[in-house]
Amino acid sequence: MTLTINRPHVRNAANDEVWLGLERGLTEAAAEPDVRVVVITGAGGAFCSGQDLSAQPDSEPLSRMRWLGGIALRLHKLPKPTIAKVGGVAAGAGANLALGCDLVVASTEARFIQIFAKRGLSVDFGGTWLLPRLVGLGRAKELAFLAGSVAARDAAAMGLVNRVVEPPQLDAAVDEWAGELAAGPPHALSLTKALLNESLATSMEQALEGEARAQTINLRGPEVREAMAAFVERRPPRFE
Repeated sequence: MTLTINRPHVRNAANDEVWLGLERGLTEAAAEPDVRVVVITGAGGAFCSGQDLSAQPDSEPLSRMRWLGGIALRLHKLPKPTIAKVGGVAAGAGANLALGCDLVVASTEARFIQIFAKRGLSVDFGGTWLLPRLVGLGRAKELAFLAGSVAARDAAAMGLVNRVVEPPQLDAAVDEWAGELAAGPPHALSLTKALLNESLATSMEQALEGEARAQTINLRGPEVREAMAAFVERRPPRFE
């Protein structure tokens, strides 16, 4: 499933329609067995320039922020791999929407900006949780306090981005990874994602116990049987 933010006239700044569409798309992806991987991107070059501040609703701020936080958590907990395809600017909540995906593929024209401080705001959409885990506390504070623009290759060097390609190769690079993930063992990938997401909040003992439980599920399921059969028959596995 590809979810595309389609407001290129404002560099895909997110209004309520965008957030509602993302919420619906993630809910559908979680429930639909045929969806094996989710790609999130933006139309017209930009990924997402953050919240559309010209379209601020009159709703109570705390309730609204908790709703947006719920969407960030839904992305984080989606039991399927996600890829952010970033062709241009990813700023504010848009940057953290990209970083909240499991994998980030960016073109050389992409830029990542924790723009919040320049708008008199603190970091949101999961950025305070994501940034220290991706780049360390000191660098996270630098990105958040100074709100500078980080080019794609610099973002990759500091651990924000998995892969950087030239703009003409962006679609193919994402399609390649999405195809590999979609052909992979869905239950095993889902369990691995959950274990990795939990890892920084657990002890080694808890992580090993989680691995034991997950592996027990795998060993009793059809994916291991298919993988072993494919190995014996010298063919690629077909995971249903």
